Amino acid sequence: MKEYIPIWAMLPFVLMLGSIAVFPLISGRIWDKNFNKLIVALILGIPTGIWLLANHFGFHLYHTLVFDYVPFLILLGSLFIITGGIFVDGDIEAKPLANTVFLGMGALLASFMGTTGAAMLLIRPLLHTNRRRKLKVHTILFFIAIVANCGGLLTPLGDPPLFMMYLRGAAFTWFLKLAPEWFFLNMSLLLIYFFVDTHFWNKETPESREREHEFTKQIKINGKMNFIWLGGVIIAVALINPHTFPALGSNPFFSFIREAVILLMALLSLNFTPRMTRISNSFTWHPIEEVAYLFFGIFITMVPCLIFLENNAGALGITTHTLFYYASGGLSSFLDNTPTAVTFYSLAKGLVSQEPALLHNVGTVAGIPGIFMKAICVGAVYFGSMTYIGNGPNFMVKSIAEHSNIKMPHFFAYMYKFSLIILLPLFILCQLLFI
Repeated sequence: MKEYIPIWAMLPFVLMLGSIAVFPLISGRIWDKNFNKLIVALILGIPTGIWLLANHFGFHLYHTLVFDYVPFLILLGSLFIITGGIFVDGDIEAKPLANTVFLGMGALLASFMGTTGAAMLLIRPLLHTNRRRKLKVHTILFFIAIVANCGGLLTPLGDPPLFMMYLRGAAFTWFLKLAPEWFFLNMSLLLIYFFVDTHFWNKETPESREREHEFTKQIKINGKMNFIWLGGVIIAVALINPHTFPALGSNPFFSFIREAVILLMALLSLNFTPRMTRISNSFTWHPIEEVAYLFFGIFITMVPCLIFLENNAGALGITTHTLFYYASGGLSSFLDNTPTAVTFYSLAKGLVSQEPALLHNVGTVAGIPGIFMKAICVGAVYFGSMTYIGNGPNFMVKSIAEHSNIKMPHFFAYMYKFSLIILLPLFILCQLLFI
């Protein structure tokens, strides 16, 4: 029996995502305060929660908050704490090859410490290394695309949309099957960046290039013990699940053993990392507080949407993997890619329940066709780089760059000067070749 959800019940979710997209553009100073984000989340989330309880949807609300929101926040918070204890210092010669290698390392790290963790770890050393170069905006734009987004496709640690799919039953190792898409897209971006940076390097004055050669300093990493705690998080996510230990599937609360281990790694990082290392890294709790407040509102308000999509999947016309790729990608460009991925997963689940034949003679992942899962994951992760608001680290990187007196393109200029002409053609080509 279908559970009836009126269209208007999804309005708080639309308003929640609309707030995230619009408020930074019209009132950035007010929106920057986390307390105001919490107020918006509560204003939209509490009435939605009361309505769900009053209409006997309490189980859906409970399951989403306990088994989605809590593990999501624990993972992101722990990665944030651990990577915030690693400080990279030094100054290499900012030639095109060195910058390209730097971005390539970021692409690889993004899949194992998360796009937010890798971006926050590497953006300041990259800015420091390139501080004597006059032409460097393009480097920040490619950093957003590669390190803050596209690099995080190989494991569920890489980007929150993937972790949400992992929580829904996708095996940790399944994401490694996305390696061809990861390699093609990131290598293409790195190759394009190398030629673009070479062009701008040749435009630098001889004096500027000479200063780059003179002022170099060996790279030094402080807080190395945090790589041990990061390894602990990776092992916990990879191994503590019903795929490895079937007994964990007998009780949903057994999965919190994984979260307990992840929290332990974060506490060990806080205890053993010298305070000066975090100060050097400009570590503050502001970004993770922002995530906690906003996603509290998002996870509550999206419950009616998820129920509606599961019950009305066939009527929406998104029935092929190609449509899943572009639909999840298109929404991820302008909304946060985590709820977008969850939304389209629910749509795929609803489609399968209405048309079971979709599962015949195809590989399944978390109860949906594997090709649907691939389309949702790749679309959500990659298209999150199309705008500043597609993924959390994008605005964070932009803000840090602007605090370093780099004039970054505004919201629309980012698209027509970079993402529409560089990223979108590659995303289309990736779909034609792999999805």
